[in-house]
Amino acid sequence: MDFLTTTSQSDLGMFALGLVIAGVVGGLIAGMLGVGGGIVVVPVLYHVLAGLGFDESLRMHLAIGTSLATIIPTSLSSLRAHSKRGTVDWALLKRWIVPMIGGVVIGTALAGYVSGHMLALIFGIVALPVAANMAFGKESGRLGDHLPEGAGGWTVAGFIGGLSSMMGIGGGTLGVPTMHLFNYPIHRAVGTASAYGVIISIPGAIGLALAGWGAQGLPPYSLGYVNLLGFALIAPVSVLMAPVGAQLAHLTDTKRLKLVFALFIAVTAVRMLWDVLG
Repeated sequence: MDFLTTTSQSDLGMFALGLVIAGVVGGLIAGMLGVGGGIVVVPVLYHVLAGLGFDESLRMHLAIGTSLATIIPTSLSSLRAHSKRGTVDWALLKRWIVPMIGGVVIGTALAGYVSGHMLALIFGIVALPVAANMAFGKESGRLGDHLPEGAGGWTVAGFIGGLSSMMGIGGGTLGVPTMHLFNYPIHRAVGTASAYGVIISIPGAIGLALAGWGAQGLPPYSLGYVNLLGFALIAPVSVLMAPVGAQLAHLTDTKRLKLVFALFIAVTAVRMLWDVLG
């Protein structure tokens, strides 16, 4: 299906506008919350593709793959901004990078294998409790006083990488609340999570491109499940907005930052589940 030749100019204009808006909001959220913007980009892409009539079996895969590709430059921009402010824990990243990449490889392989319906369910089911914890979790609710070391830390890193790659998100959506449960300072968690986006998005996007190579019914300008048109419309705007978001994060108190984080996750998760189960 070639929507460039079969869709009206007004529909194409709405398509482009929707992607640009996703880039603006995704970039702001990437900078503010260290989430790579995928928590917004995935559902927007999913519904844009649905509106253009693409087969249900392709929508979620394309949304995830394209989202991961857009996270690459966005997370790099966000990482630079947070690094300048000294909120990135480089020592932790050195310990977690290998198990996190291992989780991404497994998650990407599963994402290319399971149905789009299942991926949408995973997106919604995982995102809702994350939002609830951030919004209503008590300060005293902790799994520990510090992040686990050794095999425990590798498991946490693999979990973040695996689920994030299956959801098309940058790692902060799971990484920030997980680190918070281990008494990790929220602003430092946000800064460090911006690096998770880099670690997850590069192998994740490559994996989804390979998984969808040769698939039937893909939109034009697609490398497997990564659509280059969506990337071109979203990524530049996201990169410009990520430093703005990072600046806003350091002007916002901890409680408000958690509530903003939870609100965005909850809204997108409920909308995805409504579409799949309704």
